[in-house]
Amino acid sequence: MKATYKNISLKILKVTGIVIASILLLLFLIPLLFPGTVASEVKKIANERLDTKLDFSKSRLSFFTHFPSLTVSLDDLSMTGSAPFRNDTLLKAEQVAFGINLKRLIFDNEVKINKLYVSKAMINIMVNQKGQANYNIYIAPEEKKLKPNEKPDEGTAIRLERIDLEDCHVKYNDRSAKILVDAKGFNYVGKGNLSEDIFDLNTDAQIDKLDFYYNRTGYLRRKEVHANLITRINTHALSFILQKNELHINKLPLKFTGFFTILRDGYKINIKAASENTTVKDLLSVMPPEYLTWLEETEISGRSDLLLTFKGNYNVAKKQKPNLAFNLKIEKGAVNYQNAPVPLTDFNMDLNAMLPDLDPEKLLINLRALKFKVGEKDYFNAYLHSKGLSEMTVDASVKGALDLAVVDAAIGLNSIELKGLLKTDIQAKGVFSTSKKLFPKTIGGIALHNGWLKTDSYPNPITNITFVANILNKAGTYQDLIVAVAPASFVFEGNPMYLNATLSDFSDLAYNAKIKGELNVGRIYQVFSKKGLDVTGYAKADLSLKGKQSYATTGQYDKLNNKGTIILKNIKATSELFPKSFFIKQGNFRFQNEKMWFEKFNASYGKSDFDINGYLLNTINYFLESHGTLTGNFNMKSKLINVDEFMALEKGENTDRNLEVEYAKEDHPKMSGVVLVPKNLNVSLTANADKVEYNGLVLNNLSGKFGISKEGFYLEKSTFDIIDCIVGVDASYKDESPTTAHFNAHFTAKDFSVQRAYKEIPMFHEMVSVAEKAQGIISVDYTVKGDLNGNMGPIYESLEGGGTLNLRDVQVKGLKLFDGISSKTGQKGLDNPDLKGIEIISTVDNNLIHVEPFTFSVASFRPTIKGTSSFDGLLDLRVRLGLPPFGIIGIPIVITGTHDDPKIKVFSKTGKKINDAIYDEIRNKVIREEKVSKP
Repeated sequence: MKATYKNISLKILKVTGIVIASILLLLFLIPLLFPGTVASEVKKIANERLDTKLDFSKSRLSFFTHFPSLTVSLDDLSMTGSAPFRNDTLLKAEQVAFGINLKRLIFDNEVKINKLYVSKAMINIMVNQKGQANYNIYIAPEEKKLKPNEKPDEGTAIRLERIDLEDCHVKYNDRSAKILVDAKGFNYVGKGNLSEDIFDLNTDAQIDKLDFYYNRTGYLRRKEVHANLITRINTHALSFILQKNELHINKLPLKFTGFFTILRDGYKINIKAASENTTVKDLLSVMPPEYLTWLEETEISGRSDLLLTFKGNYNVAKKQKPNLAFNLKIEKGAVNYQNAPVPLTDFNMDLNAMLPDLDPEKLLINLRALKFKVGEKDYFNAYLHSKGLSEMTVDASVKGALDLAVVDAAIGLNSIELKGLLKTDIQAKGVFSTSKKLFPKTIGGIALHNGWLKTDSYPNPITNITFVANILNKAGTYQDLIVAVAPASFVFEGNPMYLNATLSDFSDLAYNAKIKGELNVGRIYQVFSKKGLDVTGYAKADLSLKGKQSYATTGQYDKLNNKGTIILKNIKATSELFPKSFFIKQGNFRFQNEKMWFEKFNASYGKSDFDINGYLLNTINYFLESHGTLTGNFNMKSKLINVDEFMALEKGENTDRNLEVEYAKEDHPKMSGVVLVPKNLNVSLTANADKVEYNGLVLNNLSGKFGISKEGFYLEKSTFDIIDCIVGVDASYKDESPTTAHFNAHFTAKDFSVQRAYKEIPMFHEMVSVAEKAQGIISVDYTVKGDLNGNMGPIYESLEGGGTLNLRDVQVKGLKLFDGISSKTGQKGLDNPDLKGIEIISTVDNNLIHVEPFTFSVASFRPTIKGTSSFDGLLDLRVRLGLPPFGIIGIPIVITGTHDDPKIKVFSKTGKKINDAIYDEIRNKVIREEKVSKP
């Protein structure tokens, strides 16, 4: 009996072993039996179904990459996007694997892809301002009309049952909607019968760090997200219906319902995200990471309800955008930081906000209530109802009395300490519109007494802070508005600062202000320091300003009573207009009615230095009105000006054009950018600079009149030394974007070395390439205009202009063009001509240089040359070789080819036309039309 059991066991083990061995053998053999079929079919899918550039280092077929699935794996895969992002990466992955339907492969010898695995990938989804996306790479198959009883060809297909993303970085940057989503550590598993036209996709997703930005403002940063979703997908309409969708952002639970349909020219959406009856502490867990430690140390209670809806159609061409709505309600909230003596209690908020058509001008805010108490005496109540933005209907009230030290202790402001008694009572109702000069009817004020402020970034506080401001407007117009600040003062580092000001009639602002005090700018900046910025220096002010805006704009300067001084020393500051920091060693400013005098101003910018004196007009209006224009006239001296340091993309700056600059930096990471000229300046200066460095050139002894206006930058009667020659320039410059600019210049240069110009001036090198083989002295009088690229270099296809080149005494040796003429004609002495007193007239247009006929004498011959060459080195020249004694009889010669390889035909008049560049007709027109169409 035991032997029988033993035999049966041995047989079972043998059979099991044989089965296992057979399976293992098949796992190794099957990839060997079908490698060519699978590889060719995968390539066929890529070629027929994907409109993209696809690269990978190697491929392999195996069961063991994603066991037990048979997968074809592509290592180090990269894929570019669809137009207009064909040069940008859409996907770059350590490995992408396609699961193969094993049954169809073995029995039908067909490759059916049913699984997709992506590992350690960067998925970069982009949409530009016009709504064009980079993911439209799939080419839909053409529908084929079938004959009766004819079955459709299946062929190679992608019918997925599983999508698996492991440790990926997903970035979605939609400039048209101003949305940026950046998900790092993205792990995703989606399962379902994806081969069906309508199927349910079960999803489990985990994101280690999620950032969400709208209009470049971060609303979520480094948040952990977990999602468990069931989504019904309709592949006919490419529609996603959210059925069961549970999401956690840190500790805040969210439930999603609705649908999302991708259209050919946009999308249709109806999504609701709700977090109902959750705790305030869970709600606050989505705060920025730097506040999470505070959250753990604070006792927080209360209930909250959150609802977000996003509904409508998105289509850039039809100017359709969805509606966004946000509701937040908090009841019975309380904050008690580390058992503070008095907690913050009875916190209630009821906020509704709507953004119809994602249009800020239609913004609706309904803050029904915002109130809390601190102890028995301190309270704060506010409400706000508003509609619109640039023209805003307002109904608001703010009322409160707070001991800031008690509030500080209750909520635990770790990085800042506050003291003082703050009282406010302001009510406003009406319309705010700068264009119509309307201001809501308003009455009230705000007062702070015995204020005290200290931050972690500096050891000493700002003390004795007093601020009393009152506002009154009975009629609801700019003209009736009165704002009085009397007094405002504080003491810092033992130095007091005072301000008294009254502003009235904002339609023609009347001001009466006195400012007095001194300040260590560097130290007080440390009190409010911001990472990445640095300000140092000392300032002292003693000003008395009294007048009206119209007095300066209409020339009634005798009615102004502006006087006083401002002294700056060792100020380091970042300007809104330039990428680097300015350093003001000394700045003495004196106000005298309409003028602000620069009596002693020494500054540097990078390697550049400036010594300036002169005056500015309209300074008060300029600072009071955002659209004001600042005018002035200065004299400037400098030892060095480095133009390259002013280029827009060299370093990110904070300007009104910041968004455009940042987009340009992303699109053109290798460009330095052009110089951006401020649009609200009308300033001229007479300059003298010992040296100017620009794009590899060194200009010495620069002098002339320079100016900035709304039309751009200009030079008048300016001169400088280069290659031991005095060059005269009249020029204008205007930036068109952070990476494009336009210039127009007239150059004159007399008696300079042609060889030095060829070696040291890039533009001369390109325009006069034959100068490589020339020695001697020449003069130039030339006018040229065109565009500059993102590195401030000329775009030669865009250049237009003309002028003369005078050869005073030039020897040409070894030029293949003349060598070829001498060889082809058999006439000696033509290969090394001496050119004296020759004037060459030429024009430049569409990448071509057109040379007017010019004649010279060499070895008793009289050659006449005319024709066309290009900046690419192509030639189409006509030569008439006048024979001795008087050149009456001439030999016609045609020269084509290039300067390095000229093709010379004697007794010929048939050349080879060089095609014009199309830069001006197409590219310039597009650029300028886009600029004109911008609001």
